[in-house]
Amino acid sequence: MARIEILPVDGPFRFATFCRLPRLLYAGAEGFAPPLDIERWSVFAHKLNPHYKLVEERKFLARRDGQWVGRVMAQIYKPGVTPVGASNAQFGALDAIDDIEVVRALTQAAEDWLRARGAERINGPFSPSVNKECGLLVDGFDATPMFFMPWHPPYLSRHIEALGYEKAQDLLSYRLEISSDESDKPARISTRREWRDRLKLRPLNMKALKQGETALMAELFNDGWSGNWGFVPFTKEEFDSDADALQYLVPEDFGIVVELDGVPQSFAIALPNLNEILADLDGRLFPFGWARAFKRFRSHQFKSARLLLLGTRKTLQRSATGGAIFLSLVEEMRRRHAKIRIPHLEAGWVLESNADMRRPIEMFGGKVDKIHRIYEKRLAVGGEAMRMRDGVTATQLQDATS
Repeated sequence: MARIEILPVDGPFRFATFCRLPRLLYAGAEGFAPPLDIERWSVFAHKLNPHYKLVEERKFLARRDGQWVGRVMAQIYKPGVTPVGASNAQFGALDAIDDIEVVRALTQAAEDWLRARGAERINGPFSPSVNKECGLLVDGFDATPMFFMPWHPPYLSRHIEALGYEKAQDLLSYRLEISSDESDKPARISTRREWRDRLKLRPLNMKALKQGETALMAELFNDGWSGNWGFVPFTKEEFDSDADALQYLVPEDFGIVVELDGVPQSFAIALPNLNEILADLDGRLFPFGWARAFKRFRSHQFKSARLLLLGTRKTLQRSATGGAIFLSLVEEMRRRHAKIRIPHLEAGWVLESNADMRRPIEMFGGKVDKIHRIYEKRLAVGGEAMRMRDGVTATQLQDATS
């Protein structure tokens, strides 16, 4: 069998290939919707994503017989940034054809690069961080594909587990069915006597996100999620970067702030499922796709949306007050989505161990729709690591066995 080449992503052509590779590998698979190339550039380009200021990182491509057959990235956080419970050495963006030797070559490249930088444990996938896309899909392969949610074929988890990777955490995504009559129901939580003068719900100012709202979101998000497994602070610079796109993509009804006694305590942002209008563009907006996408966005009646960001102050969690705030938030999201006739809301990235968040979602009828898994592996040290001490060479060859 032909050799597998592992090549570093060291130029614009390979970077573009890295970004579009999933849509080339998984085209036509049920449950897969090709992401936009331009959106992938904003995720993986160092100049466009402030996340890369926090890490040292390297991307790799796998090639066999002249064909691209896989990709992976490796990163290690710089001093001063330590993920809670997880390793500071991580892999991400793992995609490959159905061949364990390709997956072996890719993970070995990531492991060697990290081991050369002192790593003894690796977690992933984080693509590129816990605050973006994370986990390998292990259940829900044919569920409704959501924008900004990674999709993987069933064989990928089997291969990586056969290579010694074990489950570290599972992340659950819930499907909430919303009936049209919910828009006519009065709010139950915020109108109760003990809360109606204290709890106020206001829309996020989507037209002026960077003039105060992103600072508030960063504060609430980081306070609320601090201490959770894998947590890395979401910087205001990252929120500002996301705001450049969100202000055009998120309708006003999709962003909510909950105030208690006049002080913001929680926020949530949902995003219409853009895959409904973009999937048939095959990842390409140019030269004509952008006009079709713009026209559809203005006229399309979306059938699904995803809860994209959520944050509630830590001091209120596990309290009756915090419960009322979170319940009022979920209730209001359901009422708003019913009003604009979106019957399917997905709430995702819930740690399986986070009972405080799972309980109210399940109380509102949420059913687990997808499961993404974070893996872990201990890295052996010794002579095998030494050859990578000075970095990855331009081309690494590995013989694949039949």
